[in-house]
Amino acid sequence: MATQTAVLGLPEETSLPPIRLKRLRSIGHLAKTKPLGFASLLFLLMLCVVALFPGAIANHDPLSTNPLNRLASPNSAFFFGTDELGRDVFSRMVYGTRTALLAGLLATSLGVGSGTLIGLLSGYFGGAVDTVLQRGMDTVMAIPGLILLLALVSVLQPSLLNVIIALSIFIAPGTSRIVRGSVLATIQLPYIEAARALGATDRRIIFVHILPNVMPTIIILASVLVGSSILIEASLSFLGLGVPPPHPTWGSMLSVSARRYMEHQPWLAVWPGLFLSLTVLSSNLLGDMLRDVLDPRMRGTR
Repeated sequence: MATQTAVLGLPEETSLPPIRLKRLRSIGHLAKTKPLGFASLLFLLMLCVVALFPGAIANHDPLSTNPLNRLASPNSAFFFGTDELGRDVFSRMVYGTRTALLAGLLATSLGVGSGTLIGLLSGYFGGAVDTVLQRGMDTVMAIPGLILLLALVSVLQPSLLNVIIALSIFIAPGTSRIVRGSVLATIQLPYIEAARALGATDRRIIFVHILPNVMPTIIILASVLVGSSILIEASLSFLGLGVPPPHPTWGSMLSVSARRYMEHQPWLAVWPGLFLSLTVLSSNLLGDMLRDVLDPRMRGTR
């Protein structure tokens, strides 16, 4: 058959291109060697799909109240039951996923991005630049984290945007210190001196030669901070300083309904608490997997 195809000038059929087959084998190897990290990645991807298409997944309006369905147990109509106002807990969980991921991803992106830039400049230029930038970061880090967050959110007024800003300010100093340490170790390598000898500009050395080498550290740090940011946002919402009601968030669901009715309607606390715990755990396990994959010193370890 293959000979006849070649004679007729038709392309031979192949099952999969070599590159795609290699990628599938790499994914299969990763799933086999890092099952917890791979499962965490799948869980976080599922949450991303839920956050992108909440209207297609939720079967009720998360803000719609119905006193007739007040505190209903989980059933075929209300998968996770209802709260004290008759709102569907499942739909509120679905829409709360978007709030949690927005807070976690955006706050981590802003905080890690700004902290990375500060760490790169501080570690590369040193001297007065390093002193000014790092003393500013030390000033922020000297304030206890919870007090800093409460003060920022109180001044900025509770909202999702202000929570993201407060979280990014909280994340940036620690990130800058970690990146600065990586930069100080990288600039001592011979290829940096070679780039300088060849006349490379400071911008090129920082963003072309140094940044790619510290990027694995940044990616691992960001993956862990996403879970921490989601947990902190839920904590602020629990205290009434996060996203204002009636918008659903996992933290506010634990605060308003669960505390009052948890003894007789435990599902009000079980579902938001369970998904919050699984999300934070998945973020940490994903960070461990990325460390093993991206760090050459960890390759080949279990």
